[in-house]
Amino acid sequence: MIGKFFQLAQKNTTIKVEFLAGLTTFLTMAYIIFVNPATLAQAGMDKQALIAVTCLISAASTIAVGLLANAPIAMAPGMGLNAFFAYSLVLGDKISWQTALGVVFLSGVLFFLLTVLGLRKRIIEAIPSSLIAAISVGIGLFITFIGLVNLGLVVKNPVTLVSVGKLTPTIGIGLCGLLVMVFFEIRKVTGALLIGIISSTALAAACGYIEKPAQLFSLHLDVSKIALQLDILAALKWSMFGSIFTLMFMDMFDSVGTLMACCRQANMIDEKGQVKGVDRLLVIDSLATVAGAALGTSTTTAYVESAAGIEQGGRSGLASVVTGSLFLLAVLFVPVLQVVPTFATAPALIMVGLFMVREVKKIDFTDLQQAFPAYIIMVMIALSYSISKGLAFGFISFTVAKLVSGNARDVKPVMWLITLLSVLFFIVD
Repeated sequence: MIGKFFQLAQKNTTIKVEFLAGLTTFLTMAYIIFVNPATLAQAGMDKQALIAVTCLISAASTIAVGLLANAPIAMAPGMGLNAFFAYSLVLGDKISWQTALGVVFLSGVLFFLLTVLGLRKRIIEAIPSSLIAAISVGIGLFITFIGLVNLGLVVKNPVTLVSVGKLTPTIGIGLCGLLVMVFFEIRKVTGALLIGIISSTALAAACGYIEKPAQLFSLHLDVSKIALQLDILAALKWSMFGSIFTLMFMDMFDSVGTLMACCRQANMIDEKGQVKGVDRLLVIDSLATVAGAALGTSTTTAYVESAAGIEQGGRSGLASVVTGSLFLLAVLFVPVLQVVPTFATAPALIMVGLFMVREVKKIDFTDLQQAFPAYIIMVMIALSYSISKGLAFGFISFTVAKLVSGNARDVKPVMWLITLLSVLFFIVD
């Protein structure tokens, strides 16, 4: 029955292989259980409820992919997207986290509509690949900076703005966790980030820097402090449109890029080079974002860590069902998970930032028309502490560069519209 439902024979795989693939994917992305709550807690949200919601939405969306799309793709609250939520929207723009959840909800609805109406392809084709790569690099630098600040290694300085902080025992513990992550990544060991978080947490416990959990597991699940708290009406303002568009844009390119890479590896590409069932996967992605906002978390997206499970032989949705089930099981251990300190999860941000910065190789720096706007995006996202403003600066600079070089015809109509919206974003802001 299971084999027939997931078409295991046609996909040349077995239940055992799919189970191991699902387990592998879970281990490589389980760090999100710790990092997402630690990030969103900076916005004033309840950490214990965030842990439970992170597990629940990751489980629900990943299982949905497995059952409805029969693909070995896992989903969870996205890195970079959660940083935008906490540091750009709430801490940067000074809006409430309830309103920020409303922004996430509306971005998910917009993503869904663009996918259903077939407009997604036009937007993707209108924006040069160099700018898409620059977005990843810029967010990677941004996340790395946040990780360094959370670790305490980078601190405020009234003269130089930032400087290196004093080396403390907690920073030392965090750096040990970072070294563990680097070591296991070099060795290509599955779950390197998770191992690093667990190692530094264990070291912190041994040194007396964290309290022991009151219990190992609990059947009492309370997410009422953040669930159904979103404020959609407050997000329905013109001043919020830029943020809604930015979140939708980030999620779209994050998902499309991940799906193209992972599905190609899983032999899910048709004769035209397109991902089989990509619209169904993107619809699930958008609806997961809407559901996640209702539960109380930032944008949900497809995870590139799915490639680890695919590398182990995962070819069907059964692998996703296994991964999602393990996320669901993790809900029982919220009391243990909530004691993980910020300085133990900070190194994971630094490592994820490193992974995202790798996209810089896709930018042709010999072509100034590509290099300049890409450079503006990278620098402004990192230094302005705002992903949305960094994107707006980059889109405007791209169009201006084409204009002054006499190549205005290279700018597609949709890109002109995006540039106009970016200008309006600054005017309203």
